[in-house]
Amino acid sequence: MIETPPLVDQHCQGVLRTELGLGTFEAQLIRSAGPPAAGTTFFDTQTGFAVRRWCPPLLGLEPHCAPVRYLARRRELGAAEAARRLLRGAGVGAYLVDTGAPGDLTAPKELARAGDAEAFEAVRLEPLAEQVADTSGTVAAFLANLAGAVHHAAAGAVAFTCGAGARYPAALAQAPEPPGPGEVRGAAGRWLAGRAKGAAVRDPVLLRHLLWSAVATGLPIQLHTGAGEPGQRPEHADPALLTGFVRATAGLGAPLVLLGGYPHHRSAARLAEAFPHVHADLGPLLARTGAGAAAVLAELLELAPFGKLLYSSGGRRLPELHAVGALVFREALGRVLRGWVGDGAWSWRDADRVAAMIAAGNARRVYRLDERA
Repeated sequence: MIETPPLVDQHCQGVLRTELGLGTFEAQLIRSAGPPAAGTTFFDTQTGFAVRRWCPPLLGLEPHCAPVRYLARRRELGAAEAARRLLRGAGVGAYLVDTGAPGDLTAPKELARAGDAEAFEAVRLEPLAEQVADTSGTVAAFLANLAGAVHHAAAGAVAFTCGAGARYPAALAQAPEPPGPGEVRGAAGRWLAGRAKGAAVRDPVLLRHLLWSAVATGLPIQLHTGAGEPGQRPEHADPALLTGFVRATAGLGAPLVLLGGYPHHRSAARLAEAFPHVHADLGPLLARTGAGAAAVLAELLELAPFGKLLYSSGGRRLPELHAVGALVFREALGRVLRGWVGDGAWSWRDADRVAAMIAAGNARRVYRLDERA
């Protein structure tokens, strides 16, 4: 039996506070640019099957019950109680919560209370810049206030997170170094001119400036690599595109944690192997692959040093995704390691030690969580 300590979910978001019907619930199961094919449902995915396998028992139902029955039980309990049962059934001891996601989502302290766990904040850089822009009248004021906001955020957060690797991997590949002051002022001016119309941060130069501002704080940076972005070109999910930025940040003291990347997870594992400051996130790829999660996890364990792999659920909006991430991870990890022990390749002691590293120990070290207790 492979034992793990309470998990550190090193990348997730809050959960919705509202009740959900069948259509609104299934729309949250996967990231899609549109509805399912006519006559089908997003429950007919590996993620949907994983939810039906692992979540009903946490709400007092039999595994694999019909979606309609499951959601009726969820409504009977209420959104808050269902979330509490699902989160506590996951066995998570600490959440690192990305607070930049839109919507009526629970804050870190709320998620911690519901899950009976600790919670820490990972500040997303793009919304931080948007908040600063809305209170700054000029380019000079914006850049000065942004520097102050990043510094202030670093004092309370355990990490920064950024989507630049997902949205503009080619820009980071072509120009991984910090942009010059003139470039930054020009990019900020262009963006602020469109900000009145609600423009999000999409300028590659400004995103690079945000990233390098975060690097200067020394905090870990969670870098999205593109997987799961609706409409994302498949080749843009490959973390190998970020090699230039990874190389440029080596030796500067800021760990990089590569999020996502499936089905290019091998690239993330190779970067974690090659660069001391790079780590690879297991993330939602295990829940996404469901019954095939053990094979995917084994591929990561073939390449990345075991001290470089960090568990996360990648859970967002639905507490089911937090729970499924944890439960599928434990089942897949146990299956892989038991097989290796059974073959005589590993000892039980080593299997338990590596399981504890990936489940919690590596994240506690990278984010210095024990120093914040």
